[in-house]
Order: sequence, then C-alpha cells, then structure tokens
Amino acid sequence: MLLAADNEGLRGAWFYGSKYFPDISAATFSQNRFTESAVSWLDIYFAGNNPTFFPKLKFTGSEFRKTVLLELCDIKYGETVSYGYIAKRIADRNSSDVSARAVGGAVSHNPLSIFIPCHRVVGADGDLTGYAGGIERKIALLKLEGASLAALHIQKRAVT
Repeated sequence: MLLAADNEGLRGAWFYGSKYFPDISAATFSQNRFTESAVSWLDIYFAGNNPTFFPKLKFTGSEFRKTVLLELCDIKYGETVSYGYIAKRIADRNSSDVSARAVGGAVSHNPLSIFIPCHRVVGADGDLTGYAGGIERKIALLKLEGASLAALHIQKRAVT
C-alpha cells in the first residue's frame, strides 16, 4: 500500500494497482508520525484484529464526499451495509434526497482505503460491486474481518 500524509494527518491509502492509484511522480510522499501510526494500525488489522486506536485522518474532496466518508466510518468491523442504506442516512440527516448512485460515486473515490471502510459497502441485493482495490481484495478484507459472506455474491454481468 501507498500511504500519504501531511502535517494534518493521513490523506491517502491506496493498494498498488488500484483504480484510482495516484500519480506518485506528481506528488510528494514522506514518512511522518501519521504514516507511522497508520502502519501500526495496518499491522494490527492485517493480523486479523480490530485495532483499538485510529490514526488521524485528513478528509479531502467535496462536502458531499466528506459526508459519505464520515458515514462509512460508522460501519462496524465485520459488518456490511448497502449504498442505499448510506444514502438514506444522509438524506434523513440533511432532509434532502440522496441517491445510492451518488453515494456509490463518492465511495468509489475513497482516498483512505481500509481506514475508511468502503469495502464494507455492498449492493442492495448483496452484490459485491465496486471496489477500486479490486473485488478479490474486497472479499479478502471482509473475510479477514469475519463478515458473513453467505448472502453476498459477485453479479455475473453480460459481456457485449
């Protein structure tokens, strides 16, 4: 994984080869106390445990994306929710309509993979759709957390 932080917190965490992997030649990435905290957190997480601390995160993007990312932070370790569920929570809080598709767009651009658990978001029918790090990683992360995968599936899409 590539971790990026500045003096305000961890700003990015990407799997190498992920869909929105940053152009590292155009950015400056250095190790600091936030990346060190993130590495410690990841060590605990990938050992199959739910870390009891959290590195300081710096949210970026539009206000809507930040709202979606905050909602993702409320998804419990080992659980899954749908895009529609998140859309409804945001709509209820803001007294406005929010579509599951809009939520999906924001989730897909999550710059803090794993730390903000977008891998815990699935389609309303249990479809393991959309993970910028790859569906195989999404499944592996859910298995690592002990999530129930019985009702989840990868939708077979027609090739045209």
